[in-house]
Amino acid sequence: MQGFGKDIYRPDAKAGRFLGVLALCGISYGLYRGIQDNYLAEIVGITAFERGIVEFFREMPGLLVVFILAGMYRFTESRIFKIGVAVMAAGLIGLLAAGTGKITVVLGMVLFSFGEHIIMPVRTTLSLALAFRERSGAALGVTSALGHLGNIAGYAAVTALFFLFSRIGFSRKDVLPFRIIFGIGAALMIGGVLTVLALQETSLKGPRRRFYFARKFHKYYMLEVFYGARKQIFLTFAPYVLILQYRADTSVIAFLLALCAGFGLIFSPIMGRLIDRLGFKRIMVADTLLLVIVCLLYGFAHRLFPFSVAFIVVCVNYVLDSIISLASMASNVYVQALAADPEEITATLSTGVSVNHGISIFIALMGGWIWKVTGLETLFTLSAVLGLLNSLYAASIKLEKS
Repeated sequence: MQGFGKDIYRPDAKAGRFLGVLALCGISYGLYRGIQDNYLAEIVGITAFERGIVEFFREMPGLLVVFILAGMYRFTESRIFKIGVAVMAAGLIGLLAAGTGKITVVLGMVLFSFGEHIIMPVRTTLSLALAFRERSGAALGVTSALGHLGNIAGYAAVTALFFLFSRIGFSRKDVLPFRIIFGIGAALMIGGVLTVLALQETSLKGPRRRFYFARKFHKYYMLEVFYGARKQIFLTFAPYVLILQYRADTSVIAFLLALCAGFGLIFSPIMGRLIDRLGFKRIMVADTLLLVIVCLLYGFAHRLFPFSVAFIVVCVNYVLDSIISLASMASNVYVQALAADPEEITATLSTGVSVNHGISIFIALMGGWIWKVTGLETLFTLSAVLGLLNSLYAASIKLEKS
């Protein structure tokens, strides 16, 4: 990767191995995410109501991340990153070894989620630390784009493999194709573990603040509440709209995820540069205003259009939603603008992740119940209202640096 991002990363940063690990993790995650919802719905037999319960437990590590990182407060960010990658690998190995019982599958998902959430704040901190400060938005854009590139490979592999599986006689209810995908993903994550173990220790050393709430970040914490609610409805229930309402199979879901990742690859660097040029406040406001339209189309497309047209509208909507979500990196730049040092960035982002997931697990439980009792229209109308409130709150930010 010599010469890659040379105008973004410091010459002494040696960012290649870090970016390589992100690529391997991205491919593995693409394989896992590409089959997750169809596996739960068609193999494990999880209903829309139960999907919210599953998501409650899967997102619990996000709520606990501030406590998890507190237990590692003497570790460097690079060491925490290594631990997180290893735990993700263990989760995929667990899913491969587990049967199709609901409890064992959820346990594997939760373990993977623990690793995923451990690395969330430190991945951002490491990315910012390796870059020139004035190129922070661009560095986050590259990191996001690399993850999307890996995801594209994973999703494309799922689409191609399930097309092949269908041609040789496997049905939607056969478990072997899913196990093959889990096996490939686990192997790649093991490769990521071996790569990350050789990652050099950074200068970002502990002891870090164990628990950190600062008044100057109060708007960031509130924005994370809104974002957590909006994100959870999309991640948990949008795929189930496609699967249960429109009967989308694994190849369709994986293909849509590949499109999302492809557009993410294109638009992540653009979004990063827009944040640097326009400022994080404008991006955050515009992001959630667009989200209102997206949410309403999710909830009412089947009432506004014929079935075939509604299916296309929701598919397009799914991809558009993922592009809009890229603007969430603006809040990370907002934190950097307020923070005094990298240590404070990590502490604040980890707290933000927990705040985010505190509302997420509540929305996961309530979302399944709302869908069951009142229908998906009410669920996505609620999401639109949350998006509008998010825009209004983001508009109240007074600090604006670019």
